[in-house]
Amino acid sequence: MDCKETQNLLNGYLDGELDLVRHVEIERHLQTCPECSQAYQRLSTVQKALQKPGLSYSAPDRLRKRVLAATRQASREEAAPRRRFWPAFGLAAGFACLVLLALIVFPRLSTTSTDDLLTREVVSSHVRSLMAEHLMDVPSSDKHTVKPWFTGKLDFSPPVEDLTEQGFPLLGGRLDYLDDHPVAALIYRRQKHMINLFIWPSASQKDIPLQAETRQGYHLLHWTQSGMTFWAISDLNSAELQEFAQHIQSFSAPHGP
Repeated sequence: MDCKETQNLLNGYLDGELDLVRHVEIERHLQTCPECSQAYQRLSTVQKALQKPGLSYSAPDRLRKRVLAATRQASREEAAPRRRFWPAFGLAAGFACLVLLALIVFPRLSTTSTDDLLTREVVSSHVRSLMAEHLMDVPSSDKHTVKPWFTGKLDFSPPVEDLTEQGFPLLGGRLDYLDDHPVAALIYRRQKHMINLFIWPSASQKDIPLQAETRQGYHLLHWTQSGMTFWAISDLNSAELQEFAQHIQSFSAPHGP
């Protein structure tokens, strides 16, 4: 019996819960080990202190009677047979309502939670890019430098435009990770405000119009166009960020011959 095993069993030894063989082994060990003997004395002192009469009291008779009555009532209800007969039509109607509720409500809840999670990811990526000094992997205002840089790093080619003439100069790009896959992040500037534009292929070819929201003091715009999902985020005011998004949309829109 070593010290570690002895000290693990001291509480059981004090309470008389051990078998005879273990009890004798611990008793012998305590006679030869000062450290374990001191640990035993400390536990014994605490146990005796907790057994003092002033630390406990008897429940009033009225409370004891109420508890016993409630216990007997619960026992009778548990033992009594429960007879509940539902008409077959009622069961079928109830089941149909549950199925309808699941088909209508659950997909909405799932969509809401998924969109909310993606919004949080976008905000986190934007904040992280500003704080960790990893805003750009390829610092360049030349779209012919930034766009080819993504070749071989992504399984798609993101649209890259320089909006210097429109007041939103391109600063560069980097790789990021959103919605469970790598995405392109393009960085633009409006005066002293940075704009992160995240781009990745959409799961649907259907275009989705511009949608706006605000989270943690940042304005976010997202839309789907020409098979691509776009998310723009910045602390820039909402009107100017919408102007930026409109410029991106105009360049990304398919043009006729």
